[in-house]
Amino acid sequence: MSGVTQNLENVDDIDYSDIEAKYKVEYDDSFDNTLIVDGVPIIDRSKLERLLTKICKEFSRKGVPVKPDDIFMPWDESTGKSKGYLFMDFRNANDANTALLAMDNHPFDAKHTFKLNRFDDGEKYANMDETYVEPEIEEYTPREHLRAWLTDPQGRDQYVVYRGDDVEIYWHGKPSQCELAYKPDWKDFLYVSWSPQGTYIATLHRQGVRLWGGPSWKPQQRFAHPLVKLIDFSPCENYVVTWSNEPIVVPEGKPQGPQYFSPDDEGNNLAVWDIKSGHLLRTFSTNAGTEGAVKRQMQWPALKWSPDDKFVARVTPGQMISVHELPSMFLHDKKSLKIEGVVDFEWCPLSDKDRDEVEKVASVGAKGAKKAPENMIAYWTPEVANQPARVTLLSFPGRAILRQKNLFNVSECKLHWQNQGDFLCVKVDRHTKTKKSIFCNLEIFRVREKDFPVEVVELKDTVTDFSWEPKGERFAIVSTNDPNLGNPGPGITIKTDVSFYQLDRVKNDFKLLKTLPNRTSNAIRWSPRGRFVVLATVGSSTKSELEFWDLDFTLEDRRDGQVVKEDWGSSIQSLGLADHYGVTDVEWDPSGRYLATSASAWTHTLENGYAIWDFRGQELLKQIQDRFKQFLWRPRPRTLLSKDQQKQIRKNLKEFSRVFEEEDQRESENVNTELLALRRRLVDEWNAWRARSKKELGEVQGHDHAKEKQSEEDKEEIEVWVEEVVEQIEEEVED
Repeated sequence: MSGVTQNLENVDDIDYSDIEAKYKVEYDDSFDNTLIVDGVPIIDRSKLERLLTKICKEFSRKGVPVKPDDIFMPWDESTGKSKGYLFMDFRNANDANTALLAMDNHPFDAKHTFKLNRFDDGEKYANMDETYVEPEIEEYTPREHLRAWLTDPQGRDQYVVYRGDDVEIYWHGKPSQCELAYKPDWKDFLYVSWSPQGTYIATLHRQGVRLWGGPSWKPQQRFAHPLVKLIDFSPCENYVVTWSNEPIVVPEGKPQGPQYFSPDDEGNNLAVWDIKSGHLLRTFSTNAGTEGAVKRQMQWPALKWSPDDKFVARVTPGQMISVHELPSMFLHDKKSLKIEGVVDFEWCPLSDKDRDEVEKVASVGAKGAKKAPENMIAYWTPEVANQPARVTLLSFPGRAILRQKNLFNVSECKLHWQNQGDFLCVKVDRHTKTKKSIFCNLEIFRVREKDFPVEVVELKDTVTDFSWEPKGERFAIVSTNDPNLGNPGPGITIKTDVSFYQLDRVKNDFKLLKTLPNRTSNAIRWSPRGRFVVLATVGSSTKSELEFWDLDFTLEDRRDGQVVKEDWGSSIQSLGLADHYGVTDVEWDPSGRYLATSASAWTHTLENGYAIWDFRGQELLKQIQDRFKQFLWRPRPRTLLSKDQQKQIRKNLKEFSRVFEEEDQRESENVNTELLALRRRLVDEWNAWRARSKKELGEVQGHDHAKEKQSEEDKEEIEVWVEEVVEQIEEEVED
């Protein structure tokens, strides 16, 4: 018994400290994984479940999954309602930090915005040392201006060329001013695209989209959309849409957060992003209800932006138009525009005057600014049962119907807005009662006038292309009655007519100015400044003509600054003809002074390259390049000059012109001086070479002569005397 007692005493003396230290469980008394969410709607207990479900969905959509069991909602016992805030637990501190970044200042609905704080911050701020400590002043590093290229002293434009695997960005101006601006080392991308105002250039990679900009062309933003194929910027460059033919998949362990897809996005393939923050706003699917050939005919852009970036809309063919607010991407007024049979729609562009009003309203402290004009949507519906086809103008967000026009025997409609929103042309393809032939009508809405009057231009042929003159009241059409139009065979070029129309303010209709018959042109390209137009034959294997036209050639008779308008039709004159074999793309530069044509290897592989022409059709530059793919002018934003400043410049144009003419003269003299110096140098080099050659030749000839003389001097005549005994006779001589 005493031995057992002794053993028990020995057991009590064993040291377990090493084992305890090894397996000790640390008690975490911090609240790093807990957040306080303020700005929550105040509800009663009956709505708790619905509210928690919606909150969880919002957090999951931003890549921060949370469950209702992880949320604690405090209640006011006196009123039986919530207190407007809640506590939310996450798995760890990293998830809580992600949620804080993604959801702080997130608009939950029109009246509530989430404000997130860490739970530990309450105690930290309560016990904060109130002693003032001088903060360290960080050295200021100025950011690059993303529109620095606009300050070019020579006022040059830029363009990008994509050839093979290389991209090059060039300055373009006078011949002496054209030079390489930047050659990036971007690799493994699909193609490049400028943003609408030229601030960014986008490259599409397998992993997603990268935006570049600034004088050093540093990366500005990225959007992680794997296998992206298409991209579309909003007009004001605040947002961007990306599309892939592959549905979104979020594998296990992938990064989560506001800049990445979440499990809720799986299966979708269209994404909307905020450019400044890089955050994903929402995803959609473009595959719903489409099969086979319909998928290949997907309309792009699939989302259409309002001109002020406040709304983005998409059509569900035959059912509705859904308009979403930005940046929340909530459905406006929580309901779509239910329109039976709707086929297509377009937003009305803002005029320069309306855009100025929008900017005034948006500016802080703007006084005297009028109410910003409402946006407008035009849409059309086909004939359904006994209802005729119809074109409708709708204000938005007011949703008031402004004008409707019934149409009959309609096969197809296309909506064409003038870039200032002054006119809307509905190109209506109509069929005869037997439906054996197609003809075309142009229904033109004069949007800026009372009651939206409509003018009709009736045509007997099919219209294959329509284009408004920018900021003008003219338009051009390409029409044809060629029987090969529906099914052209190889080597067959469709014969077309090109016609120009002008609004006659006296008769209040559009009259024909001139028709150019028996053409092969199939594309109309107006100069962005109007007046000049190029008619091109694009995509043909046999024809590649370019016609340069001036619609005001003899129109302006300026007397004392006044413009006298004469016969409109006689003012249309040809400036020149040109040809670019295999041309696939035709594009004016932003100034309207130069035109670029290109033949892309994406379409064919014969004589790929690009050419630059002036507005008269004179070729300035031509580059034939193997594996050439893309040529794009860099767009310019709207001018910062006011209307009064522009008028003042026009008024004093002669003074400004004199300065530019002097610069041109100096440059011409410099060029001539340089050319003369070059010629003199070449002549001097030629004379020096000639003299040197003569000298060398003389030395060679003299050396040969000396050698010849020396050889003559060295030559000796040697005479050899040979004695030979022929016969020996001995005689005796007597005395």
